[in-house]
Amino acid sequence: MTTTAHPTNPANPVPPQDLSGIVGHRFVYTYANGWQYEMYVKNDHTIDYRIHSGHVGGRWVKDQDVDLVQLDDDSYKVSWTEPTGTSVAVNIMPGRRRLHGVIFFPHWIREHGERTVCFQNDHLDQMRAYRDQGPTYPIYVVPEFATITLDEYVGPDDDSVISVAPGDLPPGWADRTN
Repeated sequence: MTTTAHPTNPANPVPPQDLSGIVGHRFVYTYANGWQYEMYVKNDHTIDYRIHSGHVGGRWVKDQDVDLVQLDDDSYKVSWTEPTGTSVAVNIMPGRRRLHGVIFFPHWIREHGERTVCFQNDHLDQMRAYRDQGPTYPIYVVPEFATITLDEYVGPDDDSVISVAPGDLPPGWADRTN
């Protein structure tokens, strides 16, 4: 698929989508600022992820609803808003082993990121309460390129792919490469 072969217009607003190059994949990537993340694209609308290091290192989430689209050959966008009020947009180019993410942290997370370092699914009401308490502004925007150090196909809809906190993994687990 190339964008010129399938232009969008009001009658055809979405070009053909082939998500087979990303669904079922686990990516470990390190941003230029040193923060290391892991994302498992569970299916065409859900991800699981762990944050191995960075401002909120130790955080992990399962079944995050996302918008997933193919932008072009080997180019995908995953975007979502979390119960914390954080919004994220990640462009992934697996063949180039490159990713660009923009994280929009509400101000309360910049001040107290440690409050989110947990298994979010067990603390959804608390995350929403922190979000509603704020402050939201100014938004802490973190735009960074990342290198994909591990890309492995593990299959779709497998709850065992991300099933423990980053700190419960064996030493060096996230340092694997392929």
